[in-house]
Amino acid sequence: MTRPVVAGLDGSKESLAAADWAAREALRRGLPLRLVHAWEGLPDDDACPDLPEIRAPQYHARRVLRGALDMLNERYPGLYIAAEQVRRQPGPALLAEAEDAELLVIGERGAGAVGGLLSGSVALHVVAHVRRPVVLVRAGETAADEHLPDGPRKASATTPCRDVAVAVDTAGPCGDVLDFAFHAAELRRAPLRVVHAWHVPLAKGVPGVEERARIREEAERALTEVLAPWRAKYPGVVVRENLHEGHATHVLARAAGGAALLVVGRRRRRAPLGPHTGPVAHALLHHVRRPVALVPHD
Repeated sequence: MTRPVVAGLDGSKESLAAADWAAREALRRGLPLRLVHAWEGLPDDDACPDLPEIRAPQYHARRVLRGALDMLNERYPGLYIAAEQVRRQPGPALLAEAEDAELLVIGERGAGAVGGLLSGSVALHVVAHVRRPVVLVRAGETAADEHLPDGPRKASATTPCRDVAVAVDTAGPCGDVLDFAFHAAELRRAPLRVVHAWHVPLAKGVPGVEERARIREEAERALTEVLAPWRAKYPGVVVRENLHEGHATHVLARAAGGAALLVVGRRRRRAPLGPHTGPVAHALLHHVRRPVALVPHD
């Protein structure tokens, strides 16, 4: 069965940017795009009287979907696009849609922002519980942002793609994360920037120069070993290894600058309560301006 790329819509600038990003990704992958507008307050066509004040949410949902559909059909005429209203809360609806999706794409407003059905707690709820890869996109993201500039400060959608950045933790499983990142770079014919944060354990106190060099060499060796199978699977992808000393959140936030996409792993957790995104992924969602792909792994 062909899995579509699914984009959640609520009419906000963030969700429209996410839908546009999803359309470009669907074209790269040769997949259909599915647009979904979900709200539990939509009236039932058969049971609800035809009153304007009751029908208004349904008309708004239709306008949101029709506007996005018209825009994307005009921009990407070769892409098959389906659109549907779903009478359900946005969070559960998107989680259900993601089960049969190759990729879920939603808008994200960043720290302190409010408003919009897919912003704030809804986006975090989806990210924390989705079992498929999910990409969060900020308002204003365009096709040109994925490409290198054509001269000083001249945006272009026809130049080569910017590289893909991926965060790698060699201490845990990262196969799903690396497979997603290598494939994303391959689709874009772009280099892959592999970012690994290393640090000196606090128990070691203040290390000397030789000890610090030894720890870095160990980190380099571990990263090379982790990447070896994926270099072999994707021989056409140019890989650039970046090792930085410091806290993972700070290192990755800096490393994402200039990338077309940042790929980060998120450990699947079975606990029904409590945070599920992990501290690093949670911080990156609030501070990174570029699209962020969160890939769940065991």
